[in-house]
Amino acid sequence: MHVWWAGLTDAHPGLLALLDPVERRRHDATAAPADRGRFLVGCALSRLVLGALVGVPAADVPLRRVCPRCGGPHGKVRLEPPPHGSPWSGPGPDFSVAHSGAVIGVAVCENGRVGLDVEEADVRLDVDPAARVALAASELAALYGRPPAARKAAFLRTWTRKEAVLKALGVGLGAPLRALELSDPGQPPAVLAWPEQLGPRPDMSLTDLLVHGAHPAAVAVTDTTAPPGGVHVTLRDGSAALAEYIRATSDADTAPGV
Repeated sequence: MHVWWAGLTDAHPGLLALLDPVERRRHDATAAPADRGRFLVGCALSRLVLGALVGVPAADVPLRRVCPRCGGPHGKVRLEPPPHGSPWSGPGPDFSVAHSGAVIGVAVCENGRVGLDVEEADVRLDVDPAARVALAASELAALYGRPPAARKAAFLRTWTRKEAVLKALGVGLGAPLRALELSDPGQPPAVLAWPEQLGPRPDMSLTDLLVHGAHPAAVAVTDTTAPPGGVHVTLRDGSAALAEYIRATSDADTAPGV
């Protein structure tokens, strides 16, 4: 499995050519510039990575957003089944997009369902109300057993783990967060209690990450066919991939005869 990291400063206008009509409408309708930038980088990086994996041009990667509740064009993005004549077969890789502040990530897994979450370390957060909503009783006890100055970082670590699990399952934050109990933030990530509302507990690999040495992140893989020992996570430079696309398209536009 690979996780690609990029930043808000990578939101170059030249990436707009990669978006499909649905993505372009959503981009153009987004009011806040930072939100538009995060959406653009997430879409463009997903398409570049997936296109390289399945052997089609990035702009032609067939992505689909369908909300399981209302049927609208939002929710977890999925790779559609390949059309006839495509260079790949089967369902294709699963992927997950995450962003917080200036950090944008894309995780891609070829042998399981994946969920990625990241939180900016310096995000403004009132820990107490957030913890009461999101943490199980044992998790709350562990949180308040820490010094006040250490609670925000501990909460963010637990939160990224939980959201990664939920994103791997393809369910939203309406899931019973307090019934999903995870190991202490200072311990290796593990699921200790599973909410029955989410159905049978799947086999799952959960990995902590740290972006740019500061921002907590987590990636979860479920329904995996990985061998015993878990899923190996490889970190990739998404900013470099986006910059290479911009450079290549700029060179093509300025080539003689163009």
